[in-house]
Amino acid sequence: MKSKKILIEELIQVINRLRDECPWDKEQTIKSLRQMTIEEVYELSDAIIKEDYNNMEEELGDLFLHILFYCKIAKEENKFDLNTVTKKLIKKLKERHPHIYGNKKIKSSDEVIKSWEKIKKSKRKNKATLNNIPNGIPSLMKAIRIQEKVRSVGFDWENKNQVLEKIYEELDEMKIEITKSSSKNKIQNEIGDVLFSIINFARFLNIDPDEALERTNIKFIKRFSNMEFIIHQEKKNLEEMDLEEMDKYWEIAKKNEE
Repeated sequence: MKSKKILIEELIQVINRLRDECPWDKEQTIKSLRQMTIEEVYELSDAIIKEDYNNMEEELGDLFLHILFYCKIAKEENKFDLNTVTKKLIKKLKERHPHIYGNKKIKSSDEVIKSWEKIKKSKRKNKATLNNIPNGIPSLMKAIRIQEKVRSVGFDWENKNQVLEKIYEELDEMKIEITKSSSKNKIQNEIGDVLFSIINFARFLNIDPDEALERTNIKFIKRFSNMEFIIHQEKKNLEEMDLEEMDKYWEIAKKNEE
């Protein structure tokens, strides 16, 4: 059996050869890989949610390939390489864990997060708490990061009931705006406030709202597909049904999940 070090070296050799000899690999740039990397992250996310460890292993391999490929291309352009990436990562990990590699006393994971944010902020030219959140990340993820960051400086609710009350408050404001206003922009703003407060409530309960939503997406797809199958088995046409009849088959599909 090959050692772990030899396996990594073999993988790097494979990537080097592909880069030299494969027409597709030769054409790739850091920018051309970007979208594919994003897709790989989502595929890994799906495997994690489904707890599919076999697929998770494969998707991690695909991501690892991308990391090595970026390093290979960057090395060709004299920007960075795997060694410089590794050195920078080691340095960052040690700097952000002064309670392990220094004398700082930290007892809880909450204190660790606050310490990380302080260290990261100290290294930025702009010291504003929210200045380094990437614009390109999905809105749901951005909301989570915003809430986590302001929490690190003490801007957070004291208990879950306060957060729940905020949701009710935002829902009431949305209802009022829908009733009195014909402005799509105002209604959109209120819906955004409702979503933000629900995301905040999930975060407060240590529930990943993105995963919660994806689980509901998966559940809905499965139930709707089951409903369609039952209707097809009874030789009926879904598109010719009214909502009341559809709802009857929806409840049957839901019961079949129990």
